[in-house]
Amino acid sequence: MREVRVVDGEGAQVGVLPTNKAIEMARARGLDLVEIAPNTRPPICRICDFGKYKYEQSKKEKEHKKTQQVNKVKEIQLRPFTDPHDYQYKLQHAIDFLCEEMKVKVFLRFRGRENAHKEYGFETMKKFIGDLETFGKPDTDPRKAGRGITVMIAPLPASKRAENPNPRKHRHDEPLEEAHDEVEETNGEADPGSIGQAFDELEQKQA
Repeated sequence: MREVRVVDGEGAQVGVLPTNKAIEMARARGLDLVEIAPNTRPPICRICDFGKYKYEQSKKEKEHKKTQQVNKVKEIQLRPFTDPHDYQYKLQHAIDFLCEEMKVKVFLRFRGRENAHKEYGFETMKKFIGDLETFGKPDTDPRKAGRGITVMIAPLPASKRAENPNPRKHRHDEPLEEAHDEVEETNGEADPGSIGQAFDELEQKQA
């Protein structure tokens, strides 16, 4: 006859009993015998309300998934002179990620003459963080990293976070992962001519 290890609703050990005896014990208490660890030897069963047990398990799974989401990191890349349209495009994706309980790593890359004027990169980064302040908070101040500036932004708790003004499900655009890849790899590159012109004007003022 098959035996099972029985625990009560509080997790206290009842002992190893024949399965039929364990079922009788659960019924005598007006409860169910629920197998919670079928792969152990002997299997472990709990005396509890099955409906309540399923509800508690569902809550634990949701909390676990939420924790997994927070541990995910999405990257957004900026430039010191990102085009305003592309800036808004990237800002909206950062909002999407934060509202999906994901962290956002923002990396602002310098190229060529941009390296001589890093203060403009910090200004762009500061503006980006400020535009996200109702959705996420930076873990640290922006810092130099290689040929750029980086900062990690964590989502605010849902109770303190603003509502996404333009959620993806209400927009006719590409899926989240595809959008993320595009944000990382291609979008937001300001026109090289406009960047050069901006630095020419800057250097003329400083001359």
